[in-house]
Amino acid sequence: MIPREWLRKIRRIELRTTLLVENLMAGQYRSVFKGRGMDFDEVRPYEAGDEVRRIDWNVTARTGVVHIKKYIEERELTVLLVVDVSASGNLGSTHQSKRETAAELAAVLAFSAILNNDKVGLLLFTDRTERYLSPRKGRQHVLAMIDLILTYQPKSARTNIAAALNRVFHAHSRKAVIFLISDFMDQDYERALKVVGRKHDLIAVPIMDPVERELPDIGWVVFEDAETGEVVEMNTADPETRAGFAQNALRLRERTREHLRRAGLDAIEVETDRPYLRSLTRFFHTRYHRMHP
Repeated sequence: MIPREWLRKIRRIELRTTLLVENLMAGQYRSVFKGRGMDFDEVRPYEAGDEVRRIDWNVTARTGVVHIKKYIEERELTVLLVVDVSASGNLGSTHQSKRETAAELAAVLAFSAILNNDKVGLLLFTDRTERYLSPRKGRQHVLAMIDLILTYQPKSARTNIAAALNRVFHAHSRKAVIFLISDFMDQDYERALKVVGRKHDLIAVPIMDPVERELPDIGWVVFEDAETGEVVEMNTADPETRAGFAQNALRLRERTREHLRRAGLDAIEVETDRPYLRSLTRFFHTRYHRMHP
């Protein structure tokens, strides 16, 4: 039984994201994610400007009139949301945690997919595969995914992005659109990004909380690493401590960006204290203009 507070949260996410998708995202989604290819539809008489390569010579010979083959796009896609549910995702210094932000983003992407008649699946991971929902269509399927992202209690606290990507690589033989939603607090995953990115349309979605960018000036604070349990005490009133923390955070962020750039991947950078619509719009705008120069 899902607690009432989570049901309300799931309902709010559904209402907010459905409105966003119907008004803004569905058309952008369709414009940048193409089907797997073209299927033959019918033949029709040749018209000026048609491609000569599409002439159906058998029909032309039989009828004495030049005909061309007409094709339609094989539209249906498989979309897979690969979501990090390790312990660091529970951090949330603003109105919602990184995991709640991931759930809302997943909802936007999933509702966009099913509105375009695509199938969508979910893989939750830590340093292992925690749960997997095979790609399907339908509103109830999407709501089940949102529920799982929000309420699932993982068996491990740690992160292994490479292991999750390896599972995806072997589980999906046909090309899929994959959104990797994580805070990327991990190492040694660059090669996995490249391997999966060559086979699938892999998009990275890094999520960050503001407290990971800079420390507030609140005196001595004890920090515990949610994944390793390591405890560190810091004097946040010290300007040098705060500056050092901010510089280290920037280096980590730039390292992630470099890994994604070298793997040739698009990225949607999201922060828990800022509206994600701007990041999504920028991603769709950039990809559309790259596809339609």
